[in-house]
Amino acid sequence: MPETLYDLAIIGSGPAGYTAAIRAGQYGLKTALIEKDNVLGGTCLHVGCIPTKALLFNAELWDHLKDAKEFGIEGVDGRKLNWAAVQERKGKIVTKHAKGLEFLMKKNKVEVVRGYGKLTGPAQNGVLTVEVTNEGKASHIKAKNVILSTGSEARLLPGMQADDRILTNIEILSLKEIPKSLIVVGAGAVGVEFASIFRSFDTEVTLLEMLPRLVPVEDEDISKELARVYRKRGIAFHTSAKVEKVEKTKTGVAVTITAEGKQQKIEAEKILIAVGRKPRIENIGLEKTKIKPDRGFIKTDSWMQTAEPGIYAIGDIVLGTPQLAHVGAMEGIVAVTKIAGKKGKPINPEHIPNATYCHPEIGSVGLSEVRAQEAGYNVKVGKFPFTANSRASIVGQHEGFIKIVSDADYGEILGVHIIGPQATELISEAVAAMELEATVEDLMWTIHAHPTLAEAMLDASNSVYGMAINA
Repeated sequence: MPETLYDLAIIGSGPAGYTAAIRAGQYGLKTALIEKDNVLGGTCLHVGCIPTKALLFNAELWDHLKDAKEFGIEGVDGRKLNWAAVQERKGKIVTKHAKGLEFLMKKNKVEVVRGYGKLTGPAQNGVLTVEVTNEGKASHIKAKNVILSTGSEARLLPGMQADDRILTNIEILSLKEIPKSLIVVGAGAVGVEFASIFRSFDTEVTLLEMLPRLVPVEDEDISKELARVYRKRGIAFHTSAKVEKVEKTKTGVAVTITAEGKQQKIEAEKILIAVGRKPRIENIGLEKTKIKPDRGFIKTDSWMQTAEPGIYAIGDIVLGTPQLAHVGAMEGIVAVTKIAGKKGKPINPEHIPNATYCHPEIGSVGLSEVRAQEAGYNVKVGKFPFTANSRASIVGQHEGFIKIVSDADYGEILGVHIIGPQATELISEAVAAMELEATVEDLMWTIHAHPTLAEAMLDASNSVYGMAINA
């Protein structure tokens, strides 16, 4: 039987890999998707974005029930949380979407190959070979192009091993019961989301952040507002805090930190390490190619092509792009579009949205106020609080604001930063506006439905010129 020659082989089936596979199928490319696990979807679907957001929605409902009387709903004082049922619902959501991916592969004629994929070297006569090992048996797949999308895993502090007390995103998502106390190391998106979830369920939470503020990649005003709300919610936190030592105690863990020049010890039942993610590039055959990793990441051009002809890299392993599912997915589309010889365009790094699903939610895109000033723009800022938005009053979520950073000379929108209800949804309008090169004035003349949270974007654009209607 003649050996199958694929147009494209993709190693890894997370959001980057499965999106690339689907688009390749749509373009009529003969495609193999290689996955070492017995399910498709990668970290994001199974132990990342999706299960975490499912728990955050449960936490939000639980918080609403605490305020039921305010909404005229009585008789819920005896409410009881069934944690096992919460976990079961989360599992059902994951399973549904994993099955959906299997269906989409069939629909788009993508062949799923189970096993561990590894490069064997440069192309021979224009054909690359990927070694696939499954249950100790090795086979080979031949393809004209290969996309690496092997993803990332949680970084641990030096000398640490994950177990039933020292947790990463994997262990914390499968806890059998809610801890009474939790220390979270790292106040980026993952850290503040889990702090939010467990605080809603009455866990005593302490956040530790090495940098001077919570969510350090966000605009400073966002960090200040989150800190204010977290204090109000009873979440303790220490910024500019260095973890010196983590020890196990009889009942949990003790963490020694240095903050504000002073050492102190904090104890809790569990500790979550949320200090970032390291790319998975070991043992995938890079040493047999021209690809030279940079601090563990793979360098690509704007079309996701690596230094080795015919080999592309997408997702969390790529140097210089944020480790976000939606970035990996678009990188997959960019790479496949190039491979298929279709018309496309590379990613604009300034148009990548950040979405953090803690309560209050955070959504942002583009330059912060400080970064815009550092870039030499004549900066003009507008800010509109959700307290003045009627829909925010209706849904009982008044915290936060929308902040627009613009260029005073031309009205160009440089960045939009939102903290408040549905911020992760609202940010899409700002991304679309920036992608279409809309100005602040264009937003001012865009009719927004009333009463909506989205209407706050209209007021925020007007506030750039000191002309907000509702403030």
